[in-house]
Amino acid sequence: MCVNQLDRRQPLSDARRVLVTGATGYVGGRLVPRLIDDGYIVRCLVRTPAKLDGASWRDRVEIVTGSLADALGGAMEGVECAYYLVHGIGDGPDWIAQEIRDAHSFRVAAEAAGVSRIVYLGGMGRDDAALSPHLASRHAVGRELASGTIPVAELRAAVIIGSGSASFEMLRYLVEVLPVMVTPRWVATRSQPIAISDVLDYLAGAIATPQPLAGVFEIGGPDVVSYADMMGLYAEEAGLKRRRLLAVPFLSPRLSSHWVGLVTPVPASLARPLVDSLVNEVVVTDERLRQLLGEPQRSLREAIRLALGRTRQGEIPTAFTDADLRPFRSYATDPSWAGGTELRDVRTGTTSASIERVFAAISALGGETGWHAGEWLWRVRGWIDTLWGGPGLRRGRRDPATLHVGDYVDFWRVEVVNAPTFAVLRAEMILPGDAWLEWHLDSSHGVTRVTQIARFKPRGLWGRLYWLGAMPFHHLVFPGLLRGIIADAEGPRKR
Repeated sequence: MCVNQLDRRQPLSDARRVLVTGATGYVGGRLVPRLIDDGYIVRCLVRTPAKLDGASWRDRVEIVTGSLADALGGAMEGVECAYYLVHGIGDGPDWIAQEIRDAHSFRVAAEAAGVSRIVYLGGMGRDDAALSPHLASRHAVGRELASGTIPVAELRAAVIIGSGSASFEMLRYLVEVLPVMVTPRWVATRSQPIAISDVLDYLAGAIATPQPLAGVFEIGGPDVVSYADMMGLYAEEAGLKRRRLLAVPFLSPRLSSHWVGLVTPVPASLARPLVDSLVNEVVVTDERLRQLLGEPQRSLREAIRLALGRTRQGEIPTAFTDADLRPFRSYATDPSWAGGTELRDVRTGTTSASIERVFAAISALGGETGWHAGEWLWRVRGWIDTLWGGPGLRRGRRDPATLHVGDYVDFWRVEVVNAPTFAVLRAEMILPGDAWLEWHLDSSHGVTRVTQIARFKPRGLWGRLYWLGAMPFHHLVFPGLLRGIIADAEGPRKR
């Protein structure tokens, strides 16, 4: 991609032009509309402009296609202030060194273009030997940006609380999934969480001062709490019973990160540096920014209440998975922000049979036809379901060859039928969650492509353990199911 591909969607005025890096990320995606409302001309440096197509402010900004690894002259041209909001956390084994290289390229390009000030959002923590690699990298980026001639305001934040933030989602899932938690010692570490709205106030205020701010400024909310305190507050605001915490000394950050990866949408590769950072006390010791720009407006309880309300209503303007980072790519379909984690088993196949024949084979599943592979496993699961009070496999089918919305198919119910391209069955068996089995069909050039998806939304820890326990059986059942559908479609037409 060429960084000089400047996409102007509106005529320029005499207002101050601001460059925002990380505009497709969690903080940047919320800062851009704030700056537009404040009257700035906003230019966004993004790797993939299409990721901004759904943003309501897309036509009100300038877009430059590129990354920090490119030549940045075109991105910096005519810019007065530049925000550095990119973060390579967990993006490959060399991510810490890459962060320093990116910061260096950014600083050099900004100096060459005559940028008058830089604002950088980093992480709080004391610079000592106990500082986690994640926070040490954040501080090193700040030092690199400030090593040149441009005044740099480095705003260091602790835990950011907002709908869709990694910290909030980790907190939310841990509390909602686990009524009793075996916790490491870091749950007692003090921190000063801050609402995303207050972070945006400070970021916007940092370029509104008559003289450029320079130096390190710590930002935090009004409450100093432990992570255990945050869990308790969340449980109260969510209307949950009091969570019991059992602290143990031997739960290492590595083990903790894998546990977080299991029960939350935050992948273990991202959870590890976040958990490492929770060992460090992050409390504001310098009040200068509050004196310059004012006090934070939201308490921790208010921030949790607002984030929780917006999450429940599905009002998530940006989420931590929006960033172009490697850990999120395999998790892109997992978080469903209004309804929790979704786990999937996806299989695809192709056949020369017509799309109509394939759909007919899908429509005949269950009952006398069965499920093509692992029939004994299906029978065992049906027997267990019957013992638990579910329908089991005894219902069979009402129509042996056709699907109608609302029909039962063994322990499934037909939820969607759009012949011959789409069908969805919803599980009515007893489960610690909600499950669907669906097929997407498309045909071109005489080839029919079949995509089979088993979807599961777990409830609590048992739901996740159920999915993990069932995965070996999925590898026996689902590939054979798809092969059986294709074989049925390619076989002799039934009379």
